[in-house]
Amino acid sequence: MENNNNHHAFIHKSYSSPKNNERDIVIALAGNPNTGKSTIFNSLTGLNQHTGNWPGKTVTNSKGYYQYYGSNFTLVDLPGTYSLLANSQDEQIARDFICFGKPAVTVVVTDGTNLERNLNLALQVLEITNNAVLCVNLLDEAERKGISILLDKLSTELGIPVVGTVARKGQGLEKLKEAIWQLATKKISTSPIKIKYSQEIEEMIKMMTPQLEHLLGEQLAVRWVALRLLEGDETIFNSIEQYHLAKQQLLEGAVALCH
Repeated sequence: MENNNNHHAFIHKSYSSPKNNERDIVIALAGNPNTGKSTIFNSLTGLNQHTGNWPGKTVTNSKGYYQYYGSNFTLVDLPGTYSLLANSQDEQIARDFICFGKPAVTVVVTDGTNLERNLNLALQVLEITNNAVLCVNLLDEAERKGISILLDKLSTELGIPVVGTVARKGQGLEKLKEAIWQLATKKISTSPIKIKYSQEIEEMIKMMTPQLEHLLGEQLAVRWVALRLLEGDETIFNSIEQYHLAKQQLLEGAVALCH
């Protein structure tokens, strides 16, 4: 691919959109607090941002817009969270957008100085969607602490693109845009790692899968829903109902399966 600064300056730029265009490619930006996620959001979208509240929530909803290779992107900055287990309003918002907002790509921003902890969120995202990019930010701080991160090996282990950045200096953002574009336009595919649980849990998931596939079709990741049901996460039912899936049918089927 051509790597010319003038060419790149032409093909990716911010643009202002008064509302979501159906042709826009929607990208979700997730991450723990204090990973530099907002810096990346601001760098990609510039001044072309809009803020409001999530429907029925007091949590801020930030969206920004940019262009890359002739495609329009809507970047949605999700609330900073440590997990997607819906233990808080922020976690539920982030989870529901990744599940039901159907972003073309979810970018998980991590702190290179605290990668092990941050990968917890990334692995949860990969249970919901295959279309993810891992952004390892704050690489300069990691280097100062003597931490060396093998990005290519991490990409191989996780089965998704991994890009290193120093967002406040603008380093790595071109590669991040490229990875997002390639995945969103299906120029590349992913094969994310799948966490294996105990034999008992895996057998329960296997038993629940056919019924959940019948109830949900391709609307949600069946394995992820099965895990939430086994945990007793009732908030998933409210979210499914909100997004027009058959709550009562799912609830009855899940209760039958769990017994």
